[in-house]
Amino acid sequence: QWNAQLRRGLVELCVLAAIERDEAYGYQLVERLRQGSGLELTESTVYPVLSRLARERLLDVRTAPSPTGPPRRYYRLNAAGRARLAQMKQHWEAVSQSIARLLTGEI
Repeated sequence: QWNAQLRRGLVELCVLAAIERDEAYGYQLVERLRQGSGLELTESTVYPVLSRLARERLLDVRTAPSPTGPPRRYYRLNAAGRARLAQMKQHWEAVSQSIARLLTGEI
């Protein structure tokens, strides 16, 4: 489906934006993202992206005890992650404005 492909292409932008202001552990991040209508991102989508972003050194990760269950991994944007997010935001703005112009017949 085209909408699933669109979401897949936007996962990284959404994950980075969701932790821009403060750190979050994986499930907490999934819950934040579920608040966005149309995103419908699941754990099986978000966790691999978090792992990849951490491997690419765009996120800092710390482990802390959980009140229940196993320890939690908390993710936070570092300087490289903030730079990537800024680039992605800039590109998203340009693309979304162009699409809006196409949809309204301006282009």
